[in-house]
Amino acid sequence: MDKNIIETDLSKAKAWTSCLSLDNDVLLIDHLMDAPFPKDARRMNFILICLCTQGTVTFTLDTKQQTLNANDLMVVSERHILDNYNASPDFDGLCMMISIPFYNEIIKNISDISALFLFAHNYPIFPFPEQARQTYHNYFDVLKTKIGNTENRFCRDVVRTLLLALFYELSDIVYRFQQVKDLRPTRADIIFTQFIKLVEENCKHERRVAWYAMQMNITPKYLSEMVKQVSKRTPNEWIDNYVTLQLRVILKNTTLSIKDVAKEMNFPNQSFLGKYFKEHVGMSPSEYRKA
Repeated sequence: MDKNIIETDLSKAKAWTSCLSLDNDVLLIDHLMDAPFPKDARRMNFILICLCTQGTVTFTLDTKQQTLNANDLMVVSERHILDNYNASPDFDGLCMMISIPFYNEIIKNISDISALFLFAHNYPIFPFPEQARQTYHNYFDVLKTKIGNTENRFCRDVVRTLLLALFYELSDIVYRFQQVKDLRPTRADIIFTQFIKLVEENCKHERRVAWYAMQMNITPKYLSEMVKQVSKRTPNEWIDNYVTLQLRVILKNTTLSIKDVAKEMNFPNQSFLGKYFKEHVGMSPSEYRKA
């Protein structure tokens, strides 16, 4: 790990700003002008969604200069590095931070909302139309109310459902934005998107980078270079990520035995599945299901 880059998560973010939180899983900040921006590079281990309501802030995202203006939406997934913040005196916005474990709880199908985060890899900031801004405001306000109601025993379930609905709303807005702008992706963008779609469709039975490269008629080395260039991750990391997500979905939403899950996901046996899952999730499949 680069010693000059500080790893940060939601528990650390709570320490430097006033916010409304659901444990260490969801943070809502509606007065960004009161939040002190860090002075050093931070690698985010959470998902950040921010609607700028006024002013401007500039920063670097993975060393690339970015500017967030009023009425822009920013969507940044985990593992990206933010640095060199410079906000105007009147900068403000509505910010959501979502932990990766909680995000994994939210999704019901790994392909449902991938379009939003694939788009955000290339366009982390984009103009948000008035109707979309109102939609975001509405969800933000309802989430504040629900998180603030600590007596609701189903609070986490309600928040999960609301965030999933918001992700779908944002995905639809992104789709419409792409249709209007006729955005022209780079060669690397095209390869990355094709790769992710192939992984979504085939991760249940295929986990070899060479297999995906062959389907795309390119070499494994070139595939790795393009994927790493766009996403800062290797193809193997993306494959493991989608396999793990798919396993979570199956364990959470079906009553299949662990043995049958191993068979469906094309693992040699139940023991191999258990070792793989524990390596990536930190607990066994049965422990995860009980939790």
